[in-house]
Amino acid sequence: MVLGVDQLLEQVKTKKLVEGLCERELKNPEGSGFDLCLGKVHEISGRGFMGLEERNSAKSKLLYEYKKDKKQSLIIKPGESYLVTTKEKVNMPENLTANMWLRSTLYRSGIILSGGNVAPGYCGELSFLFYNAGLAEMEIELGARIVHILFFEISGETNLYRGQWQKGRVSSTKKEKQV
Repeated sequence: MVLGVDQLLEQVKTKKLVEGLCERELKNPEGSGFDLCLGKVHEISGRGFMGLEERNSAKSKLLYEYKKDKKQSLIIKPGESYLVTTKEKVNMPENLTANMWLRSTLYRSGIILSGGNVAPGYCGELSFLFYNAGLAEMEIELGARIVHILFFEISGETNLYRGQWQKGRVSSTKKEKQV
């Protein structure tokens, strides 16, 4: 079952389900979830590794970070990709999971979101890949709404998130054991 905005806003107030929502989302969210904003942009480089028991992500370098009093934009040229992070943080309780969907202006302009599920028990910013699969450049201002997050109630038992990406970590610094 998808939670409605009345239930979500109550959980924002009482359980800090999402921290840092803009005024629009706190007063009049659209649909049945929240729009989340572009907070950080990272450049990816180097080489990653995914083994049976160990992994190491590609290197990431912070390029831009949202500042309320500073207007900044990311321009994604065709064929380019960036690791992006939301301005907001989530605090997922054990009875909820969430999925993110790219805002339609972005995919209508050739941008693809590579992201997915937010597990119960995860706390932190959300990171995913933006890739420009189109033929035109796309400019996105930091702080702009980029994804819509929907929250789903879990029926039955669940296991809480226990991975190393907790609290919004973006990349690993060395090879590490997978949990």
